[in-house]
Amino acid sequence: MSDIDQTLNDALAAEERELLRRIDEEPGHVEQALALFGGRNGWVSVVLMATQAVLFVAGVGAAWKFFGADDALSALHWGLPAAVLLIMALMIKLALWPVMQANRLRLSLKRLELLVIQSRRG
Repeated sequence: MSDIDQTLNDALAAEERELLRRIDEEPGHVEQALALFGGRNGWVSVVLMATQAVLFVAGVGAAWKFFGADDALSALHWGLPAAVLLIMALMIKLALWPVMQANRLRLSLKRLELLVIQSRRG
């Protein structure tokens, strides 16, 4: 029975070392951003980014007309919507940063948990 326990402990230790090796490096910014679109709630990020893209394109279009305006009323007519649309697009994009931070924190906690488990066995 002791031989089986030792074999299981060795297999678990090897698996934990492999997990620690895989999550030891901090993923890059692009990799973290792309991870937002995966998982159970990835569809929310896709909808937010699609909305952000539409708002950005509409804001750039309104800004284009703002800079081409000849009189003050026309400039106000296009300038205010351009500013609002671009700020809304920025705010939607910034809303995804806390999700990235939560994912980084979850990864760090998992790394810490594996290190604690490994130190208890070792």
